[in-house]
Amino acid sequence: MPRHDASELAIRLGREAEAVCRHYLSSGHRAGRYWLVGDVRNTPGRSMFVRLTGPESGKGAAGKWSDMATGEHGDLLDVIREALGLADFKDVAEEARRFLALPHPEPAKTRAPTDSTSGAAPGSPEASRRLFAMAQPIHGTLAAIYLNRRAITTLEGTTALRYHPRCYYRPNEHAPTEIRPAMVAAVTDLTGHQTGAHRTWLAPDGSGKAPVETPRRAMGDLLGHAVRFGTADEVLAAGEGIETVLSPRQVLPRMPMLAALSAAHLAAILFPPSLRRLYVLRDRDPAGDGARDRLAARAADLGIEAVSLMPREGDFNDDLRRHGADALGAALKDQLHPEDVRRFMEG
Repeated sequence: MPRHDASELAIRLGREAEAVCRHYLSSGHRAGRYWLVGDVRNTPGRSMFVRLTGPESGKGAAGKWSDMATGEHGDLLDVIREALGLADFKDVAEEARRFLALPHPEPAKTRAPTDSTSGAAPGSPEASRRLFAMAQPIHGTLAAIYLNRRAITTLEGTTALRYHPRCYYRPNEHAPTEIRPAMVAAVTDLTGHQTGAHRTWLAPDGSGKAPVETPRRAMGDLLGHAVRFGTADEVLAAGEGIETVLSPRQVLPRMPMLAALSAAHLAAILFPPSLRRLYVLRDRDPAGDGARDRLAARAADLGIEAVSLMPREGDFNDDLRRHGADALGAALKDQLHPEDVRRFMEG
């Protein structure tokens, strides 16, 4: 097939990116401007990101995808080829034309252009900013009780976290919207500009997460960005979950840290230009090892020293809850660079 014909097909598929993903990557789901799935062969998971919006071609085009666990990337023609196991490109093109000839419903974002709570497109960066603005400081709220129950009691420097007592939760696109309390986290870029938000819906008494299928969800523009605690300069610690990151902060409150919200997002975080040492807060989770190894490799390519910090249990919050802050501090001290022990743990 001539290259211009393939490019035109990819562009046309990109205009229907969400419909393509729902059809060929049905194991995944939409999260803000992306479709998340395990890989291009439609395995369940969250390491592959497909852009649902963007320009028709070039960098950031709609339909472009990357797998943070393997480094694979491509367009929606590759999705069709891999999902169906097609070897000959003429068969891929024939399938693409067949799909494009079908009627496709407009994606949810177009059908419902505004969010009743914010006046902005659901899942957009603007909606995330308005949600965070409507939330209240975390101190003395149900969100603080939730964190306290997880042994996270020192909340200084956590302005990225807020509490919303009546945050919308929709189990799926066919179910009615529910109202539940939630901890809301701001996702920001390197300049501090908010690009997204993360919600953790809570049990009514703050004893844990809400008893729903997906108590954690993100919205907005997430790739490369994170929930940040402190401003990074030369040293930064990065992990997946908010509680995982807040746990070592109980004994390292002055060390800048960020929560990338997933292993795949952790692999894609952007580095401050002055960064020279990156601590990677690992979970004992083999599924995320590939993404974290890619992060370390990216750091090394830029001359940044990458140091892995390993918990005794499943993650650092498990360590904090089971062994206490003193034991966690002692374990971290053995893994930190001596200069950072003096800077962040002593004095």
